[in-house]
Amino acid sequence: MRVAGPDGPATRARIHDTPGPRWFAPHSPVRTVHGDASMFIGGIAALLLQSLHPLAMAAIEAHSGYRGDPWGRLQRTSTFLAVTTFGTEDHAQQAVERVRAVHARIRGVTPDGHPYRADDPHLLTWVHTAEAYCFLGAHQRFGDHALNEAERNRYVAEAGRVARALGADDPPTDLPALYRRLDAYRPELRATPAARDAARFLLLTPPLPWAARPAYAALAANAVGLLPGWARRALQLPYIPVVEETVVRLGGHGATCAIRWAMRPPTRPGCP
Repeated sequence: MRVAGPDGPATRARIHDTPGPRWFAPHSPVRTVHGDASMFIGGIAALLLQSLHPLAMAAIEAHSGYRGDPWGRLQRTSTFLAVTTFGTEDHAQQAVERVRAVHARIRGVTPDGHPYRADDPHLLTWVHTAEAYCFLGAHQRFGDHALNEAERNRYVAEAGRVARALGADDPPTDLPALYRRLDAYRPELRATPAARDAARFLLLTPPLPWAARPAYAALAANAVGLLPGWARRALQLPYIPVVEETVVRLGGHGATCAIRWAMRPPTRPGCP
């Protein structure tokens, strides 16, 4: 309910039941990835990775309201992904135009004096690159069915369509290009105090009741495990190989399996 929001059922019905052409075919890789429970892990990982760009983190810190209204921000982001992935072409374009209008108003200066704007194509491409890397990585590790090489390349190309609509500058169109683009951004990346504060908030003090924290901890620990080693080191996140490859990963599979079962219609079988 927190992720979908109080209007979740009505929003889902509008997205999935409205007739009309879509940007993506029913069994396209982007639908496979974005419709899977592994997105819960991929989403956390993407936020951590995105925070390493000082301009992106400054914009998030000053304008997103992620501390004061984290669930509202999550609901808006998840709805945007759902509409652009599964909704009609008209609804997808409307969602993109709303986001572009918001981005056009976001301007600022980092604490060390560098100006930023949310509609900067270069910055939008970074945000997209981090998301595509983490969403796909989470699906390959925790998804219901891993994609083959051709499907992974198609996913990157399909996800790039939404990034271009938002104003990204030449997003990658296949998996090798995605990895090259991630490496190309590395000279610009560093963990600012705001980025480390955001990581602590996401990983250690999420706004959740205590009963829900063990399951969230499993998702968050596996999100950390998706990050490149250089990103983990920058955010000062520890790496314990044996534990991560056994207990932590099993917890991630268990948590995503439970979410996947809960998200399925009652007439469909759950996880074995």
